[in-house]
Amino acid sequence: MLKKKDQALPPRSAVGAASLTQKQSSTSGRIKSAVQGRIGIVGLGRMGRAMATNLAAAGHDVVAYARRVEQVGQLATLGLNPTTEIADVCAGEFVITMVPDDDAAYQVVFGHQDSGGIAQGMAPGAIHLSMSTISTAAASRLAAEHARYSEGYVAAPVFGNPDAAKAHQLFIIAAGAPGDIDRCQPIFDALGQQVFRVGSDPAAANLVKLAGNAMSAASLEILSEVMALARKRGLDPQQLLAILTGTMYGGRLHKVYGEKIATQQYGSGGFLFPLALKDVRLALTEAERAGVPMPSVSVVRDRLISGIARGYSDRDWSALGLLAAEEAGLNSRVAR
Repeated sequence: MLKKKDQALPPRSAVGAASLTQKQSSTSGRIKSAVQGRIGIVGLGRMGRAMATNLAAAGHDVVAYARRVEQVGQLATLGLNPTTEIADVCAGEFVITMVPDDDAAYQVVFGHQDSGGIAQGMAPGAIHLSMSTISTAAASRLAAEHARYSEGYVAAPVFGNPDAAKAHQLFIIAAGAPGDIDRCQPIFDALGQQVFRVGSDPAAANLVKLAGNAMSAASLEILSEVMALARKRGLDPQQLLAILTGTMYGGRLHKVYGEKIATQQYGSGGFLFPLALKDVRLALTEAERAGVPMPSVSVVRDRLISGIARGYSDRDWSALGLLAAEEAGLNSRVAR
């Protein structure tokens, strides 16, 4: 998927004449300079695409990596500079990754087989801004690899779904060298509503994100159980939700996903079951390593596994409400 470029790029990509001179590294002796201000991005799912579009709308020069040629035209209409060459993405001052898991992050950074990754392609001093939800071990390994090439690495996972990304309403958890985070601030300003700096160790940002997602999953599980109780006892679940969110539970998570649970609209617009399960498992791994029992989160892991086994992989984690309703013997109006 990723190709290493050792010389100037021909003008065949949508980036045009962006040059990729040779790069200096301890292993190859190459020299390369970054195009200042340019942002490359790898990972154009619903989150990544919304973020890339917002960056372009804010006036940034954004080079978007398209895995397939047929994606190029659509990405260009969003104000992006699409390319099918990873070397184009690496030519800038920043490379953002928004990929689903550790394996995908490793492939982007290290490459595979005969193809190099972004660590080999970026210029010394350029910054990899990893906005993916990955394990702390992966974050540490990626940071070490970039350090080998005198590149920066900032972990900046986000709280928020694709709708929040489109609305510039993400909460960003950032960790890395303070100077590198400062350089990333204009990017954060275009993407989110608030940045929380949690230190110089990139792994800390990913631990915060995993802790938050574990708590969110547990919150949705108990909300699902309460809604099933309300329906079975004849209460109006929407009225109950209005009371709960108007008093003690007024956060975005309860309002957005609670509305789906209360109205039985278990759609696919948010955080899908497989991704939620991945994050919950990562959180439990961190807890086990630290000797911290998390029994409620273990229950949610099993609930997510059950949902996937029942064929709900295409639904977001509001479908925990669907599982609760089914186990309570309630008929559900399932939106397809």
